[in-house]
Amino acid sequence: MRIRATLLTAVLLLWAAPAFSQGCAMCRSSAEATSKDGQKAISRGVLVLLVPPLGVMSLGIGLAFRYGRKRDLEQN
Repeated sequence: MRIRATLLTAVLLLWAAPAFSQGCAMCRSSAEATSKDGQKAISRGVLVLLVPPLGVMSLGIGLAFRYGRKRDLEQN
């Protein structure tokens, strides 16, 4: 189980690597020009917008695997 979690984490990190180059130059320069408090607010805003979809998708995938495992046990 630990290997599976490590592998999943590695895949997710490698999958997100291209996203670092997706920021537009105007957004980046605008974010860099704000104060430190503004930069913190932007970072927190990104996390607030990221957590709910990831939570819902993780829950959905977990329930799908649970249902599949349960169905396989019932068929055998």
